[in-house]
Amino acid sequence: MQAVSDPIGPATVDIFCGAGGLSYGMQKAGVKVVAGIDIDPACRHPFEANVSAPFHERDIADVSAGFVASLFPDTGPRVLAGCAPCQPFSAYTSGRAASVRQWGLLDRFGALVTEIKPEVVTMENVPRLTGRSVFEGFLSLLRKAGYQCTHRVVRCAAYGVPQTRSRLVLLASLLGGIDLAPPTHPDNGWVTVRDSIGHLESIPAGGAAEADPLHKASGLSKKNLRRIRAAKAGGTWRDWDRTLRVPCHTRPSGRTYPSVYGRMEWDLPAPTITTQFHGFGNGRFGHPEQDRAISIREGALLQTFPADYSFVPEDTIVNIGPVARLIGNAVPVKLAEAIGKSIVDHLKEHT
Repeated sequence: MQAVSDPIGPATVDIFCGAGGLSYGMQKAGVKVVAGIDIDPACRHPFEANVSAPFHERDIADVSAGFVASLFPDTGPRVLAGCAPCQPFSAYTSGRAASVRQWGLLDRFGALVTEIKPEVVTMENVPRLTGRSVFEGFLSLLRKAGYQCTHRVVRCAAYGVPQTRSRLVLLASLLGGIDLAPPTHPDNGWVTVRDSIGHLESIPAGGAAEADPLHKASGLSKKNLRRIRAAKAGGTWRDWDRTLRVPCHTRPSGRTYPSVYGRMEWDLPAPTITTQFHGFGNGRFGHPEQDRAISIREGALLQTFPADYSFVPEDTIVNIGPVARLIGNAVPVKLAEAIGKSIVDHLKEHT
């Protein structure tokens, strides 16, 4: 495991902690994570194994402020991190019915903040959340409680994440003004797909590396194998012979969706890694050269998890779908590290 120092600084409780991407990155920056909370039991192993903090399997809608407050130490600055599930606001679910419960989780996070009054609050979410009434209400709640807030949509590639992903990052403090640390990577210095996964051994569709159970790829049907062999890096299904095209793409309503059944490009960042990155037909998730979708390990590396990050217990059979969901839902570690650095620098200035 890539070494994480034993931070003694600000203590964080990470609600909606998932597999620990945010917590792990913040710890690398010097923020001590004291607990994680998530409703998904699959998050317990990766969170506890990599973050080395207790995991509490709880529905945040039913968790009391008193319980969350009890997880913090008695002294020192407290940070409450809460990346509420973003599916209702995601471009990938645009036009679908939003879950009322998920929309309410941001309100629940705001209520916990106002009851606990941690010195610092951080939230990461999808850009489409900005301008929504639920987000404006959240900001208003924080400001009325005395927080100074900043929020911005950032390109993750500017912080060393090899993806075109953009994310909304909010920071709020009772101690004074706070903002996200400056980018670490200029536009001409982004980390690429080649930089991240180019060193991994070749595997076939449906195969796995003997030495790394997570370097495992989904299988392909005979027709999808023909499709990926016809796919060019950076191209679209429009490059294929018409006999290979999916029926929906032959209709006018389907012709405006070129970013599926595509291959990544070696010398550019990857597209946004979603929970479905293991499927060739789910986006531009084809390997740049090999005739398969990217593997679970490759998805994790593109999310900037270290190569030895443990997602399932040793000697456990790796089921691609559940592990891909953990990886795709995670905050990229490098972005989390920038958030952690911002908090550490802020507290050095104001405490």
